[in-house]
Amino acid sequence: MIPTLNTLSALLTIAFGLFGFLAPSFTLGALDLAPTNSNMGLSEMRASVGGLFVVTAAAALWLGTPAAFTMLGFVYAGAALGRLVSLALDNPPFIKALTFGGIEAALAGFLILTNMSRST
Repeated sequence: MIPTLNTLSALLTIAFGLFGFLAPSFTLGALDLAPTNSNMGLSEMRASVGGLFVVTAAAALWLGTPAAFTMLGFVYAGAALGRLVSLALDNPPFIKALTFGGIEAALAGFLILTNMSRST
């Protein structure tokens, strides 16, 4: 059951990441971000919101080890921590930030807790 959930978590991560990678303008809008006088924001979306998550999840699937899925969990833990700090300091739209952070925290918790105990 855990390998199936690992695979589903990685595929979900790839799907989320593809939005940032292939549709950065859509992602900017979904995240309440706005372009400035350059396209650097689009580049950042493709890199940090898109490519980083797509490649990390694809690597976890390719390697297929508990340690690889644990690392994917740590990536989500970093994202959830960033959301928590943002909620404390930045006053983002509360429900949206809490929802995104909750999804990230849930994936982090599952991937870390279930796979660390399986790692050698």
